[in-house]
Amino acid sequence: MTISVTASDIATASIPGAVKARRARVSAAGLRAACDRVRAEGGRLIALWGCDDTDLGAGYVLNVALLDRDGLLCLGLPLPAEHPHYPSIADLFPAAIRMQRSAYDLLGLHAQGSPDSRKWLRHGAWPGGVFPLRKNVPIDAAFEPAPDHYPFVRVEGEGVHEIPVGPVHAGTIEPGHFRFSIVGEAVLRLEQRLGYKHKGIEKRAEGMSLEHCARLAGRVSGDSTVAYAWAYAQAVESLAGVRVPARALWLRAIALELERVHNHLGDLGYLGNDVALAFGFFQFWRLKELVLRLNASIFGHRYLMDYIVPGGVARDLPLEAPGKLAELAAALEAELRTLRGVYDEHAGAQDRFIGAGRVAPELAQRLGLTGMAGRASGLACDLRVDHPIAPYDQLDVRMATHDRGDVAARVAVRFDEVFESLRLVGAMLGQAVAGAVNVPLPVAPAHGFGVGMVEGWRGEVLVALETGAGGNVRRLHPHDPSWQNWPLLERAVIDNIVPDFPLINKSFNLSYSAQDL
Repeated sequence: MTISVTASDIATASIPGAVKARRARVSAAGLRAACDRVRAEGGRLIALWGCDDTDLGAGYVLNVALLDRDGLLCLGLPLPAEHPHYPSIADLFPAAIRMQRSAYDLLGLHAQGSPDSRKWLRHGAWPGGVFPLRKNVPIDAAFEPAPDHYPFVRVEGEGVHEIPVGPVHAGTIEPGHFRFSIVGEAVLRLEQRLGYKHKGIEKRAEGMSLEHCARLAGRVSGDSTVAYAWAYAQAVESLAGVRVPARALWLRAIALELERVHNHLGDLGYLGNDVALAFGFFQFWRLKELVLRLNASIFGHRYLMDYIVPGGVARDLPLEAPGKLAELAAALEAELRTLRGVYDEHAGAQDRFIGAGRVAPELAQRLGLTGMAGRASGLACDLRVDHPIAPYDQLDVRMATHDRGDVAARVAVRFDEVFESLRLVGAMLGQAVAGAVNVPLPVAPAHGFGVGMVEGWRGEVLVALETGAGGNVRRLHPHDPSWQNWPLLERAVIDNIVPDFPLINKSFNLSYSAQDL
């Protein structure tokens, strides 16, 4: 199928550091046809969200972002102001189910024919029939809490019991409810419920300046601040036509790889802890702390917040930074090879890792598993390789994959990715050119549309942006790969024992915060 692309194309092909993207308005039939074509050609659903255009004298718009062999395809389906509805695409992309449920809770956009139309984000925080992302709902609107009455799926039969876990947990993680149906210790079914701390990020962004909103975008999920900040910056730069200095692109990529490193190190430590290998926990978190301290000394923040800004980066590296980075990379690589040997040869750890939480490649493909977890289930997808933006188009990124799809495979991919990130940081230090690290932003056009996408440590992070009058933010939509991967976690724990759930869950380490915008 050929899609006619409107004059509002996203002109990113000539902008270094921007994802290649096209935009088109489609009919309901055209949306279904485009999704069917992309799926048949091996493409993927990246995100689905809505927008209220009633203040412009129109109705609503359903936006769908797809990734095909040519890059990002952003489709917009106009919907009526009264009873906005559209055909569900969940039969083509099962990952769309929760996104469609969210679009209804926030905007009242109804997916006709959806296999699951239960509420997702609303809980009892606002009444049924109220849609907080609509323009007629003020940002400071307050509602009386209402009973939730969420219809969990019940599993019945002889010997079946339910174990509710959460939403409040013993640790400092964010809230999420997990309801297990079990026989003995074997898990028959897991059902998740997220969205307990709706933050109103998308509503808060409305009316912000592009510069101010960058801080908000970088805090959607705190462990992926570089990925979100870069994707947001891409969106701003694409709609404003900004060419970022080459040095800034190199520095952004170095920060992104360091974000990948410190997250994988922390999770490798937690995975050791979950199999009673306290030695692994302490050693990996010691190494993570070294990276965080280096981040603070050369980028200004342990977790790299507010380093990437629209137009470039906030500051150049200090003169001693390349030497410090090279020294730490060499030390990390040496210690990691020893620690990997400990994990690989530890009988107790391997007994728990191998076979636990397996997601077979065919299931991963069908349900849309993505990012690091997808690569551990045989899906060779990595934006740094498949759709490289500058400076990754000048690097030979070696994608880490595995085909077993279990905890052991996800551990192996994490190790491989840390080694590759350290190698890439060394290569980038040698190639980063001198020069400016940022440029001023021009006044953004009114009613512009921009999109950015980055391969974060979990997978593809997308940020879509629309401007209103005066060039301020009219609509911000950030999307995390956890939307695709949470449903696969439900499948991964089936037939495993309950005590293995923390281990399996941590092997994915999905974001609660990025589900609860």
